[in-house]
Amino acid sequence: MNNVLLEKYAKVAVQIGANVQKGQRLIVNSSTETRVLAREIARQAYLIGAKSVEIIWNDAYTSRYNYLYQDVEELQNIPNWIVERYHNYVDEGACLISITSPITGINEGLDGSKIQKAGVASSKALSFFRSHTMGNHTQWCVIAAPNPVWASKVFPDKSEDEAVEMLWDAILKASRITETNDPVKEWEAHSITLAKHNKLLNEYQFAALKFKNSLGTDVEVKLVENHLWCGGVEHSTKGVKFNANIPTEENFSMPHKYGVNGKVVATKPLDYQGNLIENFWLEFKEGKVVAYGAEKNEATLKNLLESDEGSSRLGEIALISHDSPISNSGILFLNTLFDENASCHMALGRAYPINVVGGVDMTPEELENIGYNSSLVHCDFMFGNSDMAIKGLTKDGKEIEIFRNGNFII
Repeated sequence: MNNVLLEKYAKVAVQIGANVQKGQRLIVNSSTETRVLAREIARQAYLIGAKSVEIIWNDAYTSRYNYLYQDVEELQNIPNWIVERYHNYVDEGACLISITSPITGINEGLDGSKIQKAGVASSKALSFFRSHTMGNHTQWCVIAAPNPVWASKVFPDKSEDEAVEMLWDAILKASRITETNDPVKEWEAHSITLAKHNKLLNEYQFAALKFKNSLGTDVEVKLVENHLWCGGVEHSTKGVKFNANIPTEENFSMPHKYGVNGKVVATKPLDYQGNLIENFWLEFKEGKVVAYGAEKNEATLKNLLESDEGSSRLGEIALISHDSPISNSGILFLNTLFDENASCHMALGRAYPINVVGGVDMTPEELENIGYNSSLVHCDFMFGNSDMAIKGLTKDGKEIEIFRNGNFII
């Protein structure tokens, strides 16, 4: 990728994504595979006045060795200095940019229970930081960059170099970045469109949504009282605008943790903890997954669902028209950041407090009482397709058609 596009992408991440403020500290989570982009993000942040930039490096190959050779007790040991570091980020009001670049299938063949236990231990130790970000107490943003393994999975018929270039091109197009455009202005216009859908859905205040398609999805999702639809621009509790995902096409809200009934059939694979779960389905009763199946890596799906009590319930429901830029690209990215923006999706696990009136100021007990789902995980999976039908059920029993043939009609 040329320097013009790299600079534009980093600028969008810094200014539109995290919207780093002058004098603010920025934390960048980056794979060793994405070091060039991470460095440019640091430069762009300093150019607009960031106080400091810290890059937290991770390496999927080293993580695989850890899972393979460390004993499970050591994997679950989260040193105090790591916990204190994240407390310091909270205390200093640091914002966050995470660069995702999955090494697809990196953990195939490993002991899934070790990976799961390590993940749960880390999530428990740092749960306060996840609450901090998911509650929008600071700005945060997730973006992506290719690596040769991921690119070759997405474009298996191309050489490694060609695949990387094609994946870069697809990521940038999905992120509304070209050599000749002003991506900041394009993102501002796109946010207006998402805001219109949020406003309309919030005015309806549907009691529940009904989803049905030809693949076998037939499910009703109750929404919490006084729910809020969000998507596009969000605001931190300090009033700073930011975009949590680049790209994003979704309008999302909060399902009631006890109010989901029916069957959902996934329409895209799910990359979870380095394993690809393929052709899976879930059956819900009173909000809980009571049956499930997958053609590949069902054991990984089982580990996800058994992470804790909340991981088998929903924390998010999101609406995305099938006729959208990422969907129309015809590319299966094998990465949730992109695939979730090509399809209606749900998330197993923790809900976002921003999706209910006053939620960010509620105590855990108050959130529990309204039907909020708490969990150590938050994992999106896709279930939309070209013939998805969605109806909203009003509080007085009327049905309003929201989607027809996979697309918004309201």
